[in-house]
Amino acid sequence: MKGRAGVRILAPAKVNLWLRVIRRRPDGFHEVDTLFQAVDLCDDVEVSCGPGAGVGLSVEGAELGPPRENLAYRAALAFLDAVGPGAGGARIQIRLRKRIPAGAGLGGGSSDAAAVLRCLSVLWGHPLSPPVLSEVGAALGSDVAFFLGSGPLTRGRGRGELLEPLPSLPQAHFVLVLPPVHVATGAAYGALARYRATHGDDARVTLAAGTDTWDELGGAAVNDFELVVPGAHPSISASLEALRRAGACPALLSGSGSACFGLFPGADRAREAADTLMAALGWPAVAVRTLDAFPTPRLLSGPECRSGGLGEVPREAGG
Repeated sequence: MKGRAGVRILAPAKVNLWLRVIRRRPDGFHEVDTLFQAVDLCDDVEVSCGPGAGVGLSVEGAELGPPRENLAYRAALAFLDAVGPGAGGARIQIRLRKRIPAGAGLGGGSSDAAAVLRCLSVLWGHPLSPPVLSEVGAALGSDVAFFLGSGPLTRGRGRGELLEPLPSLPQAHFVLVLPPVHVATGAAYGALARYRATHGDDARVTLAAGTDTWDELGGAAVNDFELVVPGAHPSISASLEALRRAGACPALLSGSGSACFGLFPGADRAREAADTLMAALGWPAVAVRTLDAFPTPRLLSGPECRSGGLGEVPREAGG
């Protein structure tokens, strides 16, 4: 191959505006009912290809362990496998600049995986239909399908892969508080199961599908993992209490944690609260805003990896 092609995209974090864990399924996954909202804390993902074969991965800003265990790396392999024999003949190089902390319930790994799939789809001339690409993503992780979807405010059911995009609400401002603790998702589900075995199961409570305002969302805000995760991690409990004292409404755990977030009335108030909380707690707090569209890939340079032409690639959001 002559030349080199590259695509760059921002991979946003998400918060769960509600999260109910309904039951454990026979396949080992859990049935959930959740509402995803993408926010503008983003990893930076660049995918390039050139002569050779195989997949390489470099990561800046975090230590994420062996490449073969990274979802972004696994996404590239899954894409090549889905495309089939015609996908060969190029060396794929993935570069991640991490800003989303791992083990925080913000979906950073899943977002990176979706970003890699989006970039490779562009570089290969969109060989997979959107439903097939979504299936590839869902096989990698329950949240990947959300980040491949059409809307940054989306209800997720099943194990999170049955998606119902909702109309975006007016831009809102959150503060993310990032305690210095990693919460393993499997351990959180296990703790919740043990809690319910002792205290009973209220997961049959269902939530209304429609929410038209942030006030309505605030009234529906619930996360079943708050039954067990804050009690096991004092820094998470302290973060939630500090957000509430600062005036956040609602203040909630995201996913299975460890990140907590709170809604504030406006950007200035969120920035002020983030500074105050970081000083008081001693760990990061950052003001973020909701997204009304997912970032889109941007072609950097060089020809596409496969023949057929790329066409025009939209600029990424904010780029």
